[in-house]
Amino acid sequence: MVDKELVHSKLVHLAEYIQDLKDVQDVTAEEFMRNKQLRRYVERTLQVAIEACLDIGSHWIADQGWREPATYREIFVVLAENGVLTQEQAATYQKMAQFRNLLVHDYARIDPEILLSILKRNLTDLEFFLQRMEALLCNGDA
Repeated sequence: MVDKELVHSKLVHLAEYIQDLKDVQDVTAEEFMRNKQLRRYVERTLQVAIEACLDIGSHWIADQGWREPATYREIFVVLAENGVLTQEQAATYQKMAQFRNLLVHDYARIDPEILLSILKRNLTDLEFFLQRMEALLCNGDA
């Protein structure tokens, strides 16, 4: 049985992180490249947003009794195997998990242009995950 309170709490945090990123999404490229603090804010907020997705997915998988993923990337594979995501969506979220690893372990090599591109173009992926998991939580099925 899914711990609805726990998943809901994580979804609330994810929604906050997404809004925080949307609040700075209109930054110009020049300002973004010039403002080290803003870049660090975006890096950290993206990291915790992705980690929220990983936590939600992992919790959902465990509660459903599905096979245990061996890696963060595999969380999305297991969700796709069980109809929560499509294979195409899983591939997108696997890249997200990979980017999270870069943020955490190889942060000195983060390309600000790639970071800005993600901020400008990929927040819809986070929003979709949020909406999908909220729908599952409300419907109680996967």
